[in-house]
Amino acid sequence: MSAVETTRPPPGASETERQRRAGPIVLVLALCGTSVSLMQTLVVPLLPDFPGLLDTSIDNASWLVTVTLLTSAVATPILTRLADMWGKRRMVVVSLIVLLAGSLLGVVSDSLPLLIVARALQGFAPALIPIGISMMRDELPPERIGGAVALMSATLGIGGAIGLPLSGVMYEHFGWQSVFWGSVGMAVVMLVAVLLVVPESDVRAPGAFDWVGAILMSVALTGLLLGISKGGHWGWTSQWTLLSFLVSAVFFAAWAPWELRSGAPLVDLRTSVRRPVLLTNVASLLAGFAMFANLLVAIQQLQYPVASGVGFGLGVTEAGLAMLPGGVLMIMMAPLSASITRRYGARTTLVAGLLVVGFGYVVRVLFDASVLELLIGVTIVSIGIAVSFAAMPVLIMQSVPITETAAANGLNTVVRSVGTSTCSATVAAVLAAGTLAGTTIPSLAAIHATSWLAAGAALLGAAVGVLIPARPTPALAPLPDGGAAQVPARADAVRRGEGAEVVVRGRVQTPDGKPVRLAVVSVLQRNGRQADWARADNDGRWSVVLPGSGEYLIVCAAEGWAARSELRQLSADERTVLEIEERLTVAGVVSRDGWPVDDALVVLTDATGQSVGATRTDTEGHYELGLPPLGRYVLTALDRRHGVAQSEEVVITAQRRRFNVVLPPLTSADGTETGASVGAAD
Repeated sequence: MSAVETTRPPPGASETERQRRAGPIVLVLALCGTSVSLMQTLVVPLLPDFPGLLDTSIDNASWLVTVTLLTSAVATPILTRLADMWGKRRMVVVSLIVLLAGSLLGVVSDSLPLLIVARALQGFAPALIPIGISMMRDELPPERIGGAVALMSATLGIGGAIGLPLSGVMYEHFGWQSVFWGSVGMAVVMLVAVLLVVPESDVRAPGAFDWVGAILMSVALTGLLLGISKGGHWGWTSQWTLLSFLVSAVFFAAWAPWELRSGAPLVDLRTSVRRPVLLTNVASLLAGFAMFANLLVAIQQLQYPVASGVGFGLGVTEAGLAMLPGGVLMIMMAPLSASITRRYGARTTLVAGLLVVGFGYVVRVLFDASVLELLIGVTIVSIGIAVSFAAMPVLIMQSVPITETAAANGLNTVVRSVGTSTCSATVAAVLAAGTLAGTTIPSLAAIHATSWLAAGAALLGAAVGVLIPARPTPALAPLPDGGAAQVPARADAVRRGEGAEVVVRGRVQTPDGKPVRLAVVSVLQRNGRQADWARADNDGRWSVVLPGSGEYLIVCAAEGWAARSELRQLSADERTVLEIEERLTVAGVVSRDGWPVDDALVVLTDATGQSVGATRTDTEGHYELGLPPLGRYVLTALDRRHGVAQSEEVVITAQRRRFNVVLPPLTSADGTETGASVGAAD
């Protein structure tokens, strides 16, 4: 089954070194996450004044927010996939450099087009958050990962809460360019800190980057988010809105088949539709909707005039400062979120967090007669968001190959962005439909309606979360032979100072050296605990991350091939070549009167009449066809020399894959044609 080639990736860090650098890594990455999440709300307090400052319309000025959303959604899956393939720290540095370039352009810009370009460049920065989460998984000691991931996840909300008062204060006291100067300073400090503190991860995914998939997905996402975010301005039935959605649908329809054919896709759809990943992403979309409604509606309600009966008349800075406690509490919730996850699992954490969000919105509906009452509801929602967001990357990383965690978290981030965009459009439509007479201020009923919608999204997300399969914990019973497992879990290994994880790379091929594409390689410890798994690319290449060198059980399966397994000694110093030999086929013999019929045509068609395989018999009458999906088919044999054909329905199962075809004699004793038969061979 196997052979060994030699390679030598850099060795892992010792436990002492991991412990020493854990704190600085968490601090730098969390500050990076907070800094880049500020980009989403950086110019929001300035939007009412930009039309006068830049001599433009409110609709045109809104592009300063929309374009950041679009570039963030497009850049995140690309940068996170590149991070898995080319290096995570490298892509963090790229994100910060692009952020710095956009911020500098914003400082020197005095026209709307240049500012839009600047904001587009700043939109590359949020990709840093899912990359940072993946880096924490790679670099931190096991006991530090939960709290660090919870903190990094919360930075999405923390940055939004801090960004509003911060940019408002800077604008009022130092002018609008100071907002971009502030982001220049943050980008420089974070760039230097990353280069000095954060190491590069050794974990890499094999394969070439999927440029075609990246282009198709970028256009599709742009069309989708453009239609959602601008539909309210253009009109939901306007030609531009409909064209945006049409372009999105067409490009998504082209993108999905391409990704399924690609050996190293931008987004592994086969993994993404696995139940834990799919349901987590659905819950994330709903959580994104619920999260953004909290910020969007509350900040407006705080600023509406007191005379309207729905607002509290606060200024931009005052309203932003009022929202600040929610952001601070999101930071404080990180240890609690990690504790809940360790004790009860990430699924429970997600569900509990979303239930708290739903409860918070109910509180907002029932108690909003004062600023304090409103902020209590806002704070409850913020706590629930912090808890639920902390669980999402954990659920994702539990269900995908370790070498693809950045890309998988990146997709989860994009899904949440779709949720926030949908929320923005929905809230705007609801508030606009229920305004007070003679004003553009929404009624209290309209504001409450948005809270009920957000509560519904949160509770629906909790219901989806309940459906996520619980992560199994294999029993660590003694081995049948009385021996002990020779490979410890990662936490046990690093505690004893045996080193960190190792990256093992290899290839799946046939005995003659041909690659087996899209084979799934599962690596298990001898106690049954799964260490990692991977899907091979079109060249058969795969890589897994293991808790240490040692003896592992490798299980290799590929469509159309018999599964193979082997107990192997694996280490980072060896490139493992897995050979699979037995091809799964539908086979049999075509005969007449007990004699084989050579050169007969054999065709297998499905229920729709489509041919799924065709071949000819050899000199012994034997045929073989690649195994199709199990089910009902029609098997047809044609004697090409005499023009006699026979068809019969067959049922292909795991046990029945051999069917002999008996053609009728050319003539019977009385000169008439006789029947034929197709039967499963013994």
